[in-house]
Amino acid sequence: MIKLIVGLGNPGSEYEKTRHNAGFLFLDLLAEKFNGSWRYEPKFDGLVANCSIESGSVLLLKPLLFMNRSGIAVGRMAKYYKIAPEEVLVVHDELDFQVGVVKFKYGGGHAGHNGIRDVINHLNSNAFYRVRIGIGRPLYGGVIASYVLSDFSKNELAVVKNAFDCACPYIGEFIAAQSQAIVSKINGAIKEG
Repeated sequence: MIKLIVGLGNPGSEYEKTRHNAGFLFLDLLAEKFNGSWRYEPKFDGLVANCSIESGSVLLLKPLLFMNRSGIAVGRMAKYYKIAPEEVLVVHDELDFQVGVVKFKYGGGHAGHNGIRDVINHLNSNAFYRVRIGIGRPLYGGVIASYVLSDFSKNELAVVKNAFDCACPYIGEFIAAQSQAIVSKINGAIKEG
């Protein structure tokens, strides 16, 4: 069972609606839907909320150490609560998907995503679940670092929020019985939604 859901992003109002903060945006929706209240936890260097999802208690974490150091907060929290990597779900932006595409995945490499790279390093494992949120790629010749730190357009933000609304109802089912069969079912349903 999933015990910890982590959203990756950067702290500060200047990054609030940037593409790189897709994970934070998704966790804000989860906290709202499942009555979680954010509080700052210094020992984890992050914002934490407790939610009741599928009759179980799930922790939400938004690390406040900037993307490239997110794993420090994840590792501390997993160690403190004795949470195994396979009980962790990390939500992050994905350059290789069009804006608004949402897919669940288990394991794998970091594919150049520095936040995921740091989580893998601090969990000493890549055996955790992921929700990848499509942000698209910059136009030919565009600088990726500038692109991911730029705001979603108004239209893109609407597309992303609609995708979140499609994905959110499946979170409970996924948490209760994560498996490759559930991942395939959810990915198919979200794609159609």
